[in-house]
Amino acid sequence: MKIVPLYDAPHFAEQVIDWLWQAFGDSLPREFFASIIEHSQTPGQLPLTFVLVDDEQLLGTVGLWRCDLISRQDLFPWLAALYVKESARGQGLAGQLQDHVKVQAKAMGFEQLHLYSACRDFYERFGWHYIGDALDYPNTTVHVYRIAL
Repeated sequence: MKIVPLYDAPHFAEQVIDWLWQAFGDSLPREFFASIIEHSQTPGQLPLTFVLVDDEQLLGTVGLWRCDLISRQDLFPWLAALYVKESARGQGLAGQLQDHVKVQAKAMGFEQLHLYSACRDFYERFGWHYIGDALDYPNTTVHVYRIAL
């Protein structure tokens, strides 16, 4: 198993777009997620998308983004769009993807990382600290987390 930047495995881009759209799309068009992926392909610059692959099988994805929550643009950068294929869940892959983004963010000179989620009790077990609630557009309360790098 390995985690690589999507720009090193561009043949997975369409599947990543579909996963993000299905998991996080709600009322957003697929083209919105295609744009995110298209613009997260420059080495050393945010945003970045990473993929977890095992023997050329795509198992998961995660992003390192400038901003993931429009109501909290004061926070920077963000671990975003964490997704593990349903059949691969429960194997610790979400933790591996998080760890990879932490290492990448630290290597880029960041001292902390943020994320938001609608659920509680998942990210806390990976060391994330709840810092409060915020609004996701247009009117959904979400939980905001921070972790020191």
